[in-house]
Amino acid sequence: MSGLYSSTVSPTDRRKRLREGLNSGSIQRLPGAFSPLVARAIQEAGFEGVYVSGAVVAADLALPDIGLTTLTEVAHRARQIARPTDLPVMVDADTGFGEPMSAARTVSEFEDAGIAGCHFEDQVNPKRCGHLDGKEVVPTELMVRRLTAAVNERRDENFVICARTDAAGVEGIDSAIERAKAYADAGADLIFTEALHKPEEFEKFRAAVDVPLLANMTEFGKTELLSAQTLQDIGYNAVIYPVTTLRIAMGQVEEALKEIDETGTQTGWIDRMQHRSRLYELLRYEEYNAFDQQVFTYSVDTYDPNN
Repeated sequence: MSGLYSSTVSPTDRRKRLREGLNSGSIQRLPGAFSPLVARAIQEAGFEGVYVSGAVVAADLALPDIGLTTLTEVAHRARQIARPTDLPVMVDADTGFGEPMSAARTVSEFEDAGIAGCHFEDQVNPKRCGHLDGKEVVPTELMVRRLTAAVNERRDENFVICARTDAAGVEGIDSAIERAKAYADAGADLIFTEALHKPEEFEKFRAAVDVPLLANMTEFGKTELLSAQTLQDIGYNAVIYPVTTLRIAMGQVEEALKEIDETGTQTGWIDRMQHRSRLYELLRYEEYNAFDQQVFTYSVDTYDPNN
């Protein structure tokens, strides 16, 4: 990662990397990033990709995940998150932000933002969180129209279009499998099987569907949390951890704020914080310093670790 302001790996090369990874036999792990800095940390930790969750984008705006965010907001945030990482970025496109024509525009916007792929779901618009009860799914024919519009708008053949089905929790797993087959026939490169419960259901889906599959390992939902190795052994090609980093961060933020309110100081949290020196490493402060010594004067040899 040599560029100071953005990755020097082209969007097309990152899309190719995602496609190659999906067909490599090694599961592609995509933790969710709630900020560009988290995306950089995901890369440094050795993961294969980055995920941008619609629920997280909404939560970051203090909104529930019920289809309130717009294409403009999601594309803007996705572009920011994709900028500092060489990894492919997959984005949650909800129901396509409208009718099939809107799904087509979504692909165009995401391609322009340097995104490697996105997924569309078959819920009614506005959608709700995939692990809540009371979901509704559109007829298969309408979802096929969404996907066809998205596929036809794609300019870079390497851009990955994923189809998410929420039908397992509404119509049963057999219906979800039939929908997945129809979505693959419509051009979906990857199928996202939402809210399956047990390993046996993942196995049943894998046995029935030929295209690459993505699993969602989100906490506090309906799905038993399975390891990446277990999913790979079942035959899944990718796994996302959509809200994990946000939940970790917000859990710590709330605990720390409570203690600061009670004690009047943050000193009890010093050892649990990311150190300033580590933050500066992630920010590549030294490289900016080398770029222009007259502007950036920070040095790892002279800074005061107590400030």
